[in-house]
Amino acid sequence: MVLAVIGIGNMGQALVTGFLRKGLLNAKDIRVFDIDENKATGFSRKTGCELAESATDAVDKADYVLIAVKPQVFDQAMETVAHRISSTTVVISIAAAVSVSRIQSFLRKGTPVVRVMPNTPALAGAGVSAICFSNTNDKQRELIIDLLKTCGMVIPCDEITLDAIGSVSGTGPAYVMLFIEAMADAAVKLGISRKVAYEIAAMTVYGSGKLVIDTGLHPAILKDQVCSPGGTTIEGVISLEKNGFRSAVHEAVSAAAKKKNEMTEAKK
Repeated sequence: MVLAVIGIGNMGQALVTGFLRKGLLNAKDIRVFDIDENKATGFSRKTGCELAESATDAVDKADYVLIAVKPQVFDQAMETVAHRISSTTVVISIAAAVSVSRIQSFLRKGTPVVRVMPNTPALAGAGVSAICFSNTNDKQRELIIDLLKTCGMVIPCDEITLDAIGSVSGTGPAYVMLFIEAMADAAVKLGISRKVAYEIAAMTVYGSGKLVIDTGLHPAILKDQVCSPGGTTIEGVISLEKNGFRSAVHEAVSAAAKKKNEMTEAKK
């Protein structure tokens, strides 16, 4: 089996690294290309993946093609390689706001298409990937799900749900990084060293998220377990509520979803 990867940016590298980490694919099974030659060459040397001289060489006779480029250059990438993609090749796109129908418009009729909305924690094996399929068979779907599981949680869904999930998990890491940075700044103000401040803030977020997943309990229950009557934690929670913490998060997710809809409409 040959997987061609067009675009070796942060997400492309994160996904391929996951595929290799769990041994579901060997480096010799993967061809990579990026318009940034130095980036592609460096990744090829690091992983052992085959370096393609051009995008068309990468996709030639590939069984699966992963288009891991930004939405702004998606059309250009597809126009370059579409004529070399057969109707039996599975085309996987991670471009936000690029619909299945738009992807299919570049390809031969009936070509299998997969949309994936991953996020950057995939690099650490702790990502979220929403996924929807078109014209794929059971074997193809099973392989793609298994590959994505090497990078974290996989949620098969319809395309509308995929876009909604992307507005939460796709953009969410940036919000969480802001939260970690803010907590670390507060820790430094209390006299904790910068290095330790980042470590304890990041581990607190990581551990809290793992606690939700492992216990299956509602976050409100876990929050209440930390908030002793008249204690320090409830004082901090009230301060967050007073300063609009929840509404700020709601607004951020809504703003991301609105922007995604605008981008989708612009591509029609």
